[in-house]
Amino acid sequence: QVAFVESGGGLVQPGGSLRLSCAASGSSFSRFTMAWYRQAPGKQREWVADITSGGVTSYREPVKGRFTISRDNAEETLYLQMRDVQVQDTAVYFCNREDLAVRLAWGQGTQVTVSA
Repeated sequence: QVAFVESGGGLVQPGGSLRLSCAASGSSFSRFTMAWYRQAPGKQREWVADITSGGVTSYREPVKGRFTISRDNAEETLYLQMRDVQVQDTAVYFCNREDLAVRLAWGQGTQVTVSA
């Protein structure tokens, strides 16, 4: 059974850093482009960044230069290194396959709160 388990969120001050992890057991992880998404209060879930099986990355414009997505195919784990976080980054962060056609059930996500 496939499961995405996100972790690493928390309360951080503006300008701080966090590293999110997503354990993706049983998902044929290495075959797919994987992505991070986020959902802020009262807003729709949005794409943040993705990484192909070969390591090519793409980022949402507001996070470029601040966030780094990476993956460990052997460990079936996806990462998101967040630096210089801003209040606007406050959201629940999720991981999943990037391709809507093969997207799996969403996990619980991990809450990131940026506040002074």
